[in-house]
Amino acid sequence: MPPDRGRSDSPEAALARQADAGRAVDPEVTFSWRQMVASRGRVRVERLVTEIGWSRKRLWSRFRAQVGLTTKRVAQLIRFDHAAHRLAAGHSAALVAAESGYADQSHLHRDVMAFAGMTPTAVAISPFLAIDDVAWPPKPSSVI
Repeated sequence: MPPDRGRSDSPEAALARQADAGRAVDPEVTFSWRQMVASRGRVRVERLVTEIGWSRKRLWSRFRAQVGLTTKRVAQLIRFDHAAHRLAAGHSAALVAAESGYADQSHLHRDVMAFAGMTPTAVAISPFLAIDDVAWPPKPSSVI
């Protein structure tokens, strides 16, 4: 994989490329991916391997081979994406850190700098986060 490919492609794109190329994605990998998305990157690998019946090493190996990133990296990216959107929605960095599973605000700051190359404040005002129906579609309002 070219060095920049993992940064620009989403894990969904990696799974889609696998499917388009005719390579099957293990149901266990798909299940793990869905659990990571549902938990916004906060699911424990121990829980995943217990549920799918694989060892940690096998999950890591199969996931990396099929997605192109490790389970840990995907979970970090999902958590960062959620945090970035919360920042863009006007929530404070301290609140976002606490509610997104970061140990503290400085941990959030390090991840934001690593993934976006800017501070949480800069991410919060970035126009690229203003509208993103694909990553976080609006929830349908219920009519009473």
